[in-house]
Amino acid sequence: MGDKIPTVEEQAGDDVRYRMLYDSSGRVYTRKISGFYQNIRRYTGLPLIVGFLLMPWLVIDDRPAMLFDLPARKFHILWMTFWPQDGMLLAWLLIIAAFTLFTVTVLVGRVWCGFTCPQTVWTLMFIWAEHFCEGDRNKMMKLDKQAWSLEKVARKGSKHFLWILIAFITGVTFVGYFTPIRELLLGFWPSIAESGLVTFGISPVAAFWTLFFTFMTYMNAGWLREQVCKYMCPYARFQSVMYDTDTLAVHYDKSRGESRGPRKPNEDYKAAGKGDCIDCSWCVQVCPVDIDIRDGLQYDCINCGLCVDACNQVMDKMGYEPGLIRYTSEDQLENGETHFLRPRLFGYIVAVLVMMTAFVYTVGTREPLSVDVIRDRGARLYRLSHDQVQNVYTVKINNMDRHAHSYDIAVEGDGDFRIRGYRPMELEEGEIFTLPVRVSIPKDQLKSSKNVINIIVTAKKDPTITAREKASFIGPSQGLDE
Repeated sequence: MGDKIPTVEEQAGDDVRYRMLYDSSGRVYTRKISGFYQNIRRYTGLPLIVGFLLMPWLVIDDRPAMLFDLPARKFHILWMTFWPQDGMLLAWLLIIAAFTLFTVTVLVGRVWCGFTCPQTVWTLMFIWAEHFCEGDRNKMMKLDKQAWSLEKVARKGSKHFLWILIAFITGVTFVGYFTPIRELLLGFWPSIAESGLVTFGISPVAAFWTLFFTFMTYMNAGWLREQVCKYMCPYARFQSVMYDTDTLAVHYDKSRGESRGPRKPNEDYKAAGKGDCIDCSWCVQVCPVDIDIRDGLQYDCINCGLCVDACNQVMDKMGYEPGLIRYTSEDQLENGETHFLRPRLFGYIVAVLVMMTAFVYTVGTREPLSVDVIRDRGARLYRLSHDQVQNVYTVKINNMDRHAHSYDIAVEGDGDFRIRGYRPMELEEGEIFTLPVRVSIPKDQLKSSKNVINIIVTAKKDPTITAREKASFIGPSQGLDE
């Protein structure tokens, strides 16, 4: 599919030259550019950043709107609380996300990487800080070549200060999803103990993870950047499996652009055998992963569209038709047609819709209460008391609601089954309560030696919160005189 495979050996005459598969080209100086796709990156990245920063501060029912409380094994998401036993829902969500990513990739390539991936969004913020402090591409290159001076120290220092500030805010916010962010920030405020030492209220664990994510954000978005996309991200490696000839991606129209070369504005370049590409290298200068899209489809390309904006600006200045570099498919370039409806894409869409429907239904009908019933497996399978047959059960009630409730226990079955030996109990939020109960039935109403009953637990103040669990009731064999 046109992927560029790293070369291990290169022939040059009789000599063999070896080249590392990891080959850093040094610092990538990106050119500032404006255009349609650059605006999309801003409009898609800004809501993600704002949502990420504000979510830990939102409060619903006197608690953070999103808090993953690992010590308490509770995961608060908006108005719902999830527990470890809801782990299957997390697995479903990850599978749905994976299939959604596959669907989008088959249709429009690595658009996730180019517009919404956190690595891309945070790198864009760091590049903004770089341009703000050091200037555009040419100024940054000139500044790096200069000897150290007060101006260079001020520009470099201000850039790294902004990088560390953004990274610290990111680290605090991320840890704020696991520790209430107000308590976390207050913990960074120093206080003086009676001994005269300066102390901090933050726990060592929270401090470690805050500094860890601060450091990793600073490194990934500030220093590694394109290396993450090229060598660390697994998505770049298996994307070619999902691409086909109708996948929309950023392509260079070689038939229109070649042969490339500089020319004067009013020159009859076609008579000279030249194409529309003036070989200005703007498409390379704006690329955040430092590739030349004119070399063909490459696994490094994140489909951010910056080269499209840059090329269209050059085409506009030259008076040429835009679209020399554009979002299109291989079929469109070769045959003039793109097939949007194809079996694999249709299958992905159907699978995603089915899984999303099932997931929404499961979450929507999920009861904040779970019940486990275990029948006593002692030496006697049942007990006889006068004319009553009794079975003993252990009932475990898990209150997963965000409020305390008092629960009643009832029994259903084919006969006059009744519960004895229990009283209504009040359970706090997240409390698990285990109690023994006896279920009895008159012997003459018992229709079989093995019966199916349902143990029903219901909240007294909110009957809509209810759960039932099947259990077996064992009695004497029919016709056997006990």
